[in-house]
Amino acid sequence: MTTRIIRRQIVISAAALPALALAQPKAPVEGQQYQLVRPPQPTESGGKVEVLEFFQYSCPHCYRFTPELEAWVKKQGGAIDFKRIPINWDGSTLPHTKIYFTLEQMGRLDLHDKVFRAIQIDRRKLVDPNEIADFMAAQGIDRKAWLDNYNSFSVNTKSARAGQIWRAYKIEGTPSVAINGKYLVQQQREGPAATAAVMDYLVATARKK
Repeated sequence: MTTRIIRRQIVISAAALPALALAQPKAPVEGQQYQLVRPPQPTESGGKVEVLEFFQYSCPHCYRFTPELEAWVKKQGGAIDFKRIPINWDGSTLPHTKIYFTLEQMGRLDLHDKVFRAIQIDRRKLVDPNEIADFMAAQGIDRKAWLDNYNSFSVNTKSARAGQIWRAYKIEGTPSVAINGKYLVQQQREGPAATAAVMDYLVATARKK
């Protein structure tokens, strides 16, 4: 009796193997879920995996992607070195690039989401320096201090360097996420969970190499 039961369990287990194999998540495929960066780009993250988000304040997809990405970054803890690289394709939104680096320089990246909301929801252009300064003053930043930083050599240098970086990565659309200078990911059609799974896979791959 016991032998029959054991044999029956083995047969059932063997029959279930194909279904289990089908249930296993497939590894992301290069050329479909992600692209290789050619040539690979240098990173500045030491022993951590560097993750760069290429974004535009004028991009509605970037705005919707922000909470998803921030949740993913938080989940990574201290395992990655996360940075944002603002893009302006033709110079018309260079002021947006300078806004980001001015906020960073002044230690006010807590206003990043407010800038996004002002442009995407409130339909403010925020490309005129005086309009930008007025907006920042309304957020509690000293207007003169803002303009001094906005027009500073360091902000202009960082803005120019950002252009060099996204061109080296051959970015063609936003949002895009680069993993350790080697892999490039965009939002997956299947949704946020699929995008996070691809980034998880590439971070794990980068750690092994």
